[in-house]
Amino acid sequence: MANIGMINFGTVNATTDFVAKSFAGMITRLMPNGSAPLFGLTSMLSSETATQIEHGFFTKTMVFPEATLGGAVADGVATSFTVVAQTTILPGMLLRSQATGEIVLVTAATSTTLTVTRGFGTVAAGAISNSTKLYQVGNAFEEGSTRPSALSIQAVRVTNYTQIFRNSWALTDTARAVKVIAGDTTESESRSECAAFHAADIEKALWFSQKFSGTKNSQPIRAMDGLINQVTTNAAGNVTTAAATTNYTQLEAALDVVFNVTTDPKVANERLLFVGGAAKRVLNNIGRLNGTYQLVDGATSYGLQFSSFKTSRGTFRMIEHPLFNSNTDWAKMAVAVDLSSFNLAYLGDRKTQNAEYGASGSMVENGVDAIGGTLTTELTALVKNPAANAIIYGLTAAAAG
Repeated sequence: MANIGMINFGTVNATTDFVAKSFAGMITRLMPNGSAPLFGLTSMLSSETATQIEHGFFTKTMVFPEATLGGAVADGVATSFTVVAQTTILPGMLLRSQATGEIVLVTAATSTTLTVTRGFGTVAAGAISNSTKLYQVGNAFEEGSTRPSALSIQAVRVTNYTQIFRNSWALTDTARAVKVIAGDTTESESRSECAAFHAADIEKALWFSQKFSGTKNSQPIRAMDGLINQVTTNAAGNVTTAAATTNYTQLEAALDVVFNVTTDPKVANERLLFVGGAAKRVLNNIGRLNGTYQLVDGATSYGLQFSSFKTSRGTFRMIEHPLFNSNTDWAKMAVAVDLSSFNLAYLGDRKTQNAEYGASGSMVENGVDAIGGTLTTELTALVKNPAANAIIYGLTAAAAG
């Protein structure tokens, strides 16, 4: 007979959700409708490890060379074009006049003057008006040509600070021993409340925090840039304040810009749209006012409730954020988030540590007749493609159109 006493329990024996999860993962599992949905979702995303209090990355944006005429080209003979200051046009590039369709070959270039060969194509050379855009449409070189000048993409360093979050719970040992008439013990209730506060504080910072470094009590203190400030700083054109009423056309215009860039080519044009309650009503009413529906005899319920909507270029899936409903201003806000562009970096091993005292025989601080504990997390938020996200403030009322 097999000696079953010799069989060891390993991780292979663990059933789904048996093994303890990260703090963010537990928040998602135990409080799926709680006040920290973005923080909870990070448990499903890749995270980084920060080795210093300043953590960041280098980013590059693809260059699409273009120039704007700084003076009219009088005829089809002139070969010297005056342009508004530029740094991306090199000899050998082909430029197409947006106004006339003529293509020219650049033979020499400075920041303000281009020397060109006219009519480099089927469209004949002709006069070109001032302020016309010239877009690059490739390059062309002769046989046996010398090596062309190089065009490079300058890397931009983006950094953020790690921020320390701490929340505590505490009870006198008498309060711990008291039996309650319903619910969990006072100890478990206090622990749960501490976890909820810790998650909510991290969540608020992920949205609203602004980068700061200073001192407090002669010790360093830092705050990170949250998602909203990173979008506002690095993609200001993605921030919109709604008018007194908002229709579908205006909504699409405010959100369409997020699809001009791609973070992950494997992911479809889809964004999460975190909304406050007032904003969600406006978005639902936009759908109602732009459609038709009928009530039929015998119906026992009525109304419309949309959880997502589509534009010509993508899909937005709405999540009502309880935190946004904590005040009337945030309740009117909608934030489109590209999860592919967002993740967290924890400093070393400081991924939500739990230190307790006075419980289960652990050391009592200064002999105090009490129990308690502290949750500590040090992390920073990374938004690696701010232009893939958007913010709408002040959604107040819907309109057709």
